[in-house]
Amino acid sequence: MLIQNLERRVAEQKSQWILSANKDLIIKMLPGLDNLLLADKHTEDVGVRIAIKHFMEILEQDGVKKIKTENAMFDPNLMEAVSTTDGEMGKVVEEVKAGYTLNDDVIRVAQVVVGAGKQNN
Repeated sequence: MLIQNLERRVAEQKSQWILSANKDLIIKMLPGLDNLLLADKHTEDVGVRIAIKHFMEILEQDGVKKIKTENAMFDPNLMEAVSTTDGEMGKVVEEVKAGYTLNDDVIRVAQVVVGAGKQNN
């Protein structure tokens, strides 16, 4: 009985170490993805789009998901407001830097510009 408990505990710890190592590696890779996304904003390069798509597919296979900010209400658990501007109060106007979750745990919050309620009509 003691040996089974020990084996189970060791297996759980090993699994946690692997997840932690994956998380650290993914966090180190995100600036590279940020650079690709920035390049995509300023070019019409098909190769950049293919690289981004491939990068995201690999990350998604390992449980990484991009935090959805487009037309979303500001959520302080998932987002950091870096600025405010005219727009619907509390609604994300622009994403400055993408945020990501790993197996539903936030590994990087999204940096966003949030509407301050003033509208120019």
